[in-house]
Parts: sequence; structure tokens; C-alpha cells
Amino acid sequence: MIPQAITEKITLADGREITIETGKLAKQADGSVVVRMGDTMLLATVVANKNANPGVDFLPLTVDYREKFYAGGRIPGNFFRREARPSDDEILTMRLVDRVLRPMFPEDFHAEVQVMISLISYDKEVMPEALAGLAASAAIAITDIPFTLISEARVIRLDGELMVNPSLEQLKRADIDIMVGASKDSVVMVEGEMSEISEREMLDAIEFAHAEIKKQIEAQERLAEKVGKSFPKREYNHESHDEEIREKVWAFGYDKYYEIAKSPSDKTVRGDKFNEVIEAFLVEYSNDEEELARVTPFVKYYFHDVQKEAVRQLILNEGIRLDGRDPKTIRPIWTEVDYLPSTHGSAVFTRGETQALATVTLGSSKDANMVDGVVNNFDEKFFLHYNFPPFSTGEARPLRGTSRREVGHGNLAQRALAQILPDDCPYTVRIVSEVLESNGSSSMATVCAGTLALMDAGLQIKKPVSGIAMGLITDTKSGKFTVLSDILGDEDHLGDMDFKVTGTADGITACQMDIKVQGLSMEIMETALLQAKDGRLHILGKITDTLAEPRPQLKPNAPKVVVIEVPKEFIGAIIGPGGKVIQEMQKETETVIAITEEENFGRVEINGVIQANIDRVIERIKQIAFVPEVDGIYNAVVKSIKPFGAFVEIAKGVEGLVHISEIEHKRLEKVEDALNVGDKIDVKFLGYDDKKKMKLSRKALLPKPERTERPIKPAENREEKSQDNTEA
Repeated sequence: MIPQAITEKITLADGREITIETGKLAKQADGSVVVRMGDTMLLATVVANKNANPGVDFLPLTVDYREKFYAGGRIPGNFFRREARPSDDEILTMRLVDRVLRPMFPEDFHAEVQVMISLISYDKEVMPEALAGLAASAAIAITDIPFTLISEARVIRLDGELMVNPSLEQLKRADIDIMVGASKDSVVMVEGEMSEISEREMLDAIEFAHAEIKKQIEAQERLAEKVGKSFPKREYNHESHDEEIREKVWAFGYDKYYEIAKSPSDKTVRGDKFNEVIEAFLVEYSNDEEELARVTPFVKYYFHDVQKEAVRQLILNEGIRLDGRDPKTIRPIWTEVDYLPSTHGSAVFTRGETQALATVTLGSSKDANMVDGVVNNFDEKFFLHYNFPPFSTGEARPLRGTSRREVGHGNLAQRALAQILPDDCPYTVRIVSEVLESNGSSSMATVCAGTLALMDAGLQIKKPVSGIAMGLITDTKSGKFTVLSDILGDEDHLGDMDFKVTGTADGITACQMDIKVQGLSMEIMETALLQAKDGRLHILGKITDTLAEPRPQLKPNAPKVVVIEVPKEFIGAIIGPGGKVIQEMQKETETVIAITEEENFGRVEINGVIQANIDRVIERIKQIAFVPEVDGIYNAVVKSIKPFGAFVEIAKGVEGLVHISEIEHKRLEKVEDALNVGDKIDVKFLGYDDKKKMKLSRKALLPKPERTERPIKPAENREEKSQDNTEA
């Protein structure tokens, strides 16, 4: 017997419905739901251990999102024909969900939690990532796991109107595309891209999304009440504390940490000084091994709390930051372009202790990144890769391949720069950002270095882009808050917000915000955005001081791309049997040739470094795909002679007839009186006859002979002839 599902519905403003269902699938998980909109369906499950593992002092949360190819009626294209490692798009969705869920668990909850979300049915009219956050939260909502409910909404602006959960086609035409994650009380996460919008327009979109999210959370609450097992929440005890030791740590360390924070220093020196305080505290117990063993497990945690509070109060009360800056000041910046001589474009951007080396490589359409997923399946012609090696933070740790963080930061920078690429860019463009030093906002350094590298490469970008990371310190007791421009790594770690904003002089192009506290007001968010604008424009000025506009030409070693169009019927001739013709052309000219078939023509892209070789390819293709123009004049060779005219070759392999009447103005008895085989003559193309054969004329290009008038007879002779005719 099929079990009876428990369902709840959400009705969107335009009448579309989202259904949340539980009780049918995956019932051994702590919680499982199926979220459906149209024919898109997501299965979300959650399992949480009852107890924390020994020594774990954080939340070991794993969020996994996978798109099953069967959901879209496809078989995976890899060798094994099964879903393999997650794609970048899947990783980005995992991050979107993780960043909203994580701050909603209690700080002292350390049991391992695993959330798994699968796309099991796909409707092209519904984007699945817009439902992933709702599905994850709904799965937790029906369990006894302690958690503050959230949801996510994807908001776009299309033709001036805001809408939620768009289709893929609507997404392509939107000028705002943001994903917002929130609880009932406050916004927790924002990420998206925009076409140079104002700060007010962005806030309007966030508020619109939050209103929709509240409806989704209310639906989860109704579902949880129907299920019943989510109340009461489970009891747990994942932390043990010693208030006596806590008081001693605070008494010993607070003033010392405050003074260290107040004295400007770099990251390494400051970290050493903080550690010296801990060591000094433990020295007091060095003679009592039993007491030392009792104190040591708590010291690390309590001193971290002391450090956090000292740094925060210094900023709130005195406006002094760890490196001595006030809240609005940007760290010193230096930049350099054309740093790497062999690349197509390069730049170094350094801001304080954060440094990025960006390179640009130009390629042909054959170098495009093949995106092969259930939702997205296309050739990506602009992509950015962000590398964060361990030496950038002074660490030695194993390399485990590309991390989720690297994928996420690279995607943010890519979205920021995609807005300013030329619309008619013929190249595949790859930017690589090597983070060489990191102390806050390496993704924004990537955006700045990427802008400079693009201009150094000679790509005619629309406008330069800069980026800045904003921080926030709040105090719930006093109500004070301070927004920080260009945050350090420690300010990100110890603060309440990491808000990255990129844009041109005319507006925002991308953003990414993570909030670590609940109850952040729109007033604080607006303050942060306006302060970020001032910082962005300051950084933009430093960029344009180095290179005000793109170089007028590409580097000598950069490939040149020429695109020509040919009649569709000639594509096969250009490729040749088994690709023989095109392969020979590429080998002889050291070029890369790519052909794509459009509706009524073939698009031939020629990519090479040496212009003369590109010109040779163009000439060869024109010969193969030769189509004469009406009234065009061509230098032809007489190939054969017939009684009715001469066959001439006007292009390689293209012959037509010059009729005997079109050779000269005078009447010819035979063709040989004017032409012989091998003669080179100019002919004019007059069009095609009824049988679709070319009409060529040599006569049309020859000067017309002067007309000779007949002599006029005397009048009397005319009269006599007239009389003779009459008599007759």
C-alpha cells in the first residue's frame, strides 16, 4: 500500500505553486522532503548524529547537491556513463545552501550533520537551484534537530519588473539576478550579478526576495506541525565549560589583547603576540601538572572569545582597527601591468597584505569550456580560474585539487567581469588569478587584477571594474555598529559580515554577502552599500591611474581572430573528405580554423598569430566558397573554346561561358578570331540565366566603337525614288 504523503503548498504572486511533500520517500533519514514546482522535483534528506565526536568544537555540516542526468532525460557523456565528481554549478549550489544553513544551528551544537539534495526531475521552465535552500530547510524543519528555519529565493528584474523563481529563458534577458537566503527576521546571504544597478535598486530586490522567503518559511512551519515529530527539539550537551577558568582567562587576557589590537602590526607579528599571552597564562600552571591538565583544554576557546571581544570593542569605541586604519580607509595599493612578457595580458594587484597575479589568455572557439550538465549545456567562451595556494597564507598543507572555496570565489570574480566584456568579442577568454598573498578579500583583488589584465591584453572592455569587501561589527547590548571598508582576514573571522561588492563607476555588477548574526537591518545594509561605493571608486581610481583604458592593439604574441561567412552549401568543401582540406590549411598556415553552421550560412573562424597566414587561409576559403557578385569584374583564364563561345575560369574550379556574342562588340564568325586557350581576360558577371548558369561578358568591359552615320542622299533623288514607288 502506498503511504499517504503529508503536503503543504506555497502560492507565488503569479499563481504558480510550490509543493512540499514528506512521508513517501527516504523514511529512514531523520527528515526527507520532495519539493516540486512544475515538473522540477528535488529530494532533500538530513541526518544528524545524536552526539558530537570527541574534540570537535565546531559544526561538521556537509551539504551535497547533485543533478541526476535522468532528471532531464539524458545519459552522462563521460567514459563511465554515470554521474561522477560534482560540476562547478553543483558546487556553487552546495555553497549557496551551506552558507545559509550554517549560521542557523546553535553555536554549541557540534554533532555531524549531512544534508543531501538531489535533482530527480527537471522542468526547463523551473531552475532547480532556486528551490534547493527551501528543500534543505524543510527537511530539517520536520526533525527534532535544533535549527532556525530559512529559505532562499532567486529574484530577477525583467523589463523593469521583479519576479521570483524565473525560467532559464527569462534569466538570460534579466538585468538583475540575485539569490537571497534569509530567516524570518533577517537576510543571511546574498549573491548575484547585475547590469550596473544602483544601491537602491539592489536593496529593493533583496527586500522583494525576503517577502517571498517569509511565505516559504510559514509553509515549512505548517508542514512541521502536521508531521509532529519536530517538537520538542532534541536535548544535547556538546560542550563542557569551567566558569572559574573562563573568568581567569578574561581577567588575565582582555586588557593585554586590547593593547595588542590597538598597536598596528602585520598579521604574522600580531598572531605571535596573541599567542605569547596564552603561553604566559599557562606558565602560571607549569608547576602543577594536574591543574595544567585541567586548564589547558579550555584555554584555546576562552582566549579566542577574549580576542574577539577586545578587537570588536576597540573598533566600536575608538574606531581603531588591527592595522591602525579607521573604518573607512582603504589599505595602500600598488599595481603593475605587462608583468609577464609571454602572456597575452597580465597584471599584479596588491592591496595591503593581499596580492593577486592575473593573466589573460585568448583562444579560439575550440578552446571554449564545455559545460555539460542537466540544466546547463553550452560552450562557455569566458571563464575565470581562481587559485589559492597554501603559501599565500604562510601555511604548508597538502594540495587536494580545486576546493569549493576556489570555485566559489572564482565564480564571483567571473560574474563581476563578464558584464564588461565587449559584446562582439570573437575570442575565448580565460583569466587565471594566482593569489600570492592573502589577508582579506583575495576575490576582490582578483576582480581588480583581472580588469587590469584584460586592458593590458588589448581587449576593448566597456568599462573597468573594481571590487571591495565590507565588514561589520555590532553590539546588541548598546545598539552600536561599525561598517568596515576593505576588511582584513581577522576582521572577517571576528566580525559579523563579509559583504563583497564589485562595480564600475556607474553601478554594481556583482555581489556576495554572508551574515553571521541574526537580525541585520536594511539600514545597516544600506550603510554598508553606500560606504562600499566610496571604496570601490577609490580603488577604481588606482586602477585607471595605472592603465586608463585598454591598449589599442593586442600583444604581438596574441592570436588574431577573423570571422568570415560562407554559403551553407560550401561547408563540406571547406572541411574536405575526412577533414583533409581543413587539416592541411591549419598545418600549412599554423592557424586554428573552426566552422559552425548557422541558420542560412556557415561561420568560419580563423585564429592565428601571423596575419599573413590568416590572409592565406581567407584567400583559400574564398576560392573554395566562391560566389560571384552581380556586376563583379573577374580576371579569367580561357580554358576551352567551343563554336558558341569560350569557357573561362573566374576562380579556382569555377568556370562559366562567355557566349560568342559577348566577346566583342562586332560580330565574330568564330571564337578563335578573338580568343585562344590560355588567354587571360577580364569578364563581368551579369547574373544567372533561367537554367541557373552564369552569364559572363567580355564585351561589357570593352569600349563601344564609335557609331558611323550613313551619308544623306540629295532631295531630288529621294523625290524620284518616291515617285517610282508610287507608280509601282
